[in-house]
Order: sequence, then C-alpha cells, then structure tokens
Amino acid sequence: MNRLGITIIALALLSFQACRNDKQVSNEDSSQEIKLASPDFNADSAYAYVKAQVDFGPRIPGTLAHQKCADYLVAKLKSFGAAVQMQGSKTTTYDGKVYQLKNILASFNSEKTNRILVTAHWDARPFSDQDPNPAFHNKPFDAANDGGSGVAVILEMARQIQQKQPNVGVDFVLWDLEDYGKANDESPDEQTWCLGSQYWSKEAVKKGYKALYGINLDMVGGGSAQFAQDEISRQSAPDVAKKIWDIGNEIGYPSYFVTLPSGRIVDDHVWMNKAAIPSVDIIHYNDNSGFYMNWHTQLDNLSNIDKNTLKATGQTVLETIYREK
Repeated sequence: MNRLGITIIALALLSFQACRNDKQVSNEDSSQEIKLASPDFNADSAYAYVKAQVDFGPRIPGTLAHQKCADYLVAKLKSFGAAVQMQGSKTTTYDGKVYQLKNILASFNSEKTNRILVTAHWDARPFSDQDPNPAFHNKPFDAANDGGSGVAVILEMARQIQQKQPNVGVDFVLWDLEDYGKANDESPDEQTWCLGSQYWSKEAVKKGYKALYGINLDMVGGGSAQFAQDEISRQSAPDVAKKIWDIGNEIGYPSYFVTLPSGRIVDDHVWMNKAAIPSVDIIHYNDNSGFYMNWHTQLDNLSNIDKNTLKATGQTVLETIYREK
C-alpha cells in the first residue's frame, strides 16, 4: 500500500475515533444536564426590557422620561397578573430639591404566607460624575445597567411567574430616588442615597410586612460581571447569601457568583434588613476591580449590556425562588 493510501486510512480512523469521542462527550453532557425547578429565563426578553427603559431617555426624577417609564412599568407588571401599587410621598434630596417619590410595588400570590422579596431601582442618576471626562460630569446618562438591568430581570421573572406559579408568594419592589445621592456621603449608612428603600422600610415596619428573605439587584447586566458577597449581606443574611451563590454555582454560573467576600457596600439591602427582612445584594462589584467599569459614566448604555449576565442573574434568582417550598 502506498503512503497516500496509508494516510487516507489513518485519517479515516482518526475521524471515526473523534466521532465516537464527540458522541461520548455529548452523552456525558446530557447525563449531567441540570434539572431546573424554575422556568427558562429568557435573556432576549430581558434585554428588550432594558431597551424599552433606555428608549424613554434617562429616568431622572421630575422628568417626562421618568413619568413615562413609571407608566410603562406599572402597565407591564399588571399585564403579567401582578397586583400593583405606587408608593411614596414628596421627598427632598440632598441638594434641597423636592420630588414625588414613586416606588412601584408588585405582588404575586398574595394569599401565601411564605414570601420572597426581589427588588431593584428604576431611576437614573442625574449626572455622570464618574466619567473620565470632566466635561460630562453634569450630564445625564442612559443608566442601562445601573438601574435598567435589575428592572429588566424583574420584568422577565414576573412574566415567567405568570406562566408557572412558584410555591411561595413573590413581591417585587422597584425603588425610586435610589441613585440621587451625594458623592462621598459620609453620613451613617450614606443616607442621601436609597431614598426609596428608606421610605419603604419605614412603611414595611408600620404595616408588619414579612418575607423569608430579600434579594436586591443592582448592575446585573454588564459584561464580565462578578458578584462577590458584600459584608452586609454576609453579616445580615449569611444563609441566604450561601443559598443563592451555591445555586448560581450549581446551575452553571460560577464565574458570576464568585464565592469571595467584599467590603461593606451601602445599597438598598441595608434598608431591607432594617425592616427585619434578611437581605442580600447581587451587585457588580469586587474589591479588586470595584464597581462596574461604566458605573455613572456616559458608557452605561445599551451597547454595554450583556445578555449572558442577564441570564446568569435571572436564572439563578428564579431557581432560588422555585426551590422554596
């Protein structure tokens, strides 16, 4: 047999073995496929919800874009079968301006005693004070990730809950006036920030609201996101943090839900915890790289939203909810 014939046979054998190996790997993968209790979180749908918010323009309190977006969010949540209400009062920001606070509350399965609380802020910061170009520091930005992504994940979860009911009741809260805080606020718990959750917390205590635990979503749509466990989450809700991060790792998102501690981050979960709801913060932050790279800059726009991050966040939180009995 000539060398050409030997070469052809050798290549054929290698090809046959490769096919066998591919088939074996495929079979192994399918045998190890994770069975989810939750419905499939649709990242394309979530991305569309980010776009819908961005299309209104920056959702700065007191603007037409803010009002139109509020109307859209209320209508969307109602269309998914949630009981929806607006909450708030006239609220003064650190610079002496007064706005009508508009928290949006949506509930599913209100008859169930065991409840999970999931939250995100829907307002946009009025200025890009972290932009590397000082000329942009007083300009608004799209707030696609810092605000829009968490809301989009909640909208997609609400859409899925309408189609398949979990065993527990679910309450969503979209915070207003979260991002209108004073830079370098040194007050206790940085009280010029998170005005919506501060208001909600006081009302929740008055009304005796109870939930098994709370999950706050903040900047959950950026590329290469890492969600470390901040100090407040670890101290106030260690079991909840472990549960969520373990589930995220189990269902295939270990690069997002990194089991690393981070420092003290003051976010809406501070005020959820003050209402006696053990709560954690899922936020794009770690001690090495800090916040999401486009945080409070002109580049926090739709082009920098990653569907993979939306998927990792949404599927992990959905799975956490649907595993509850």
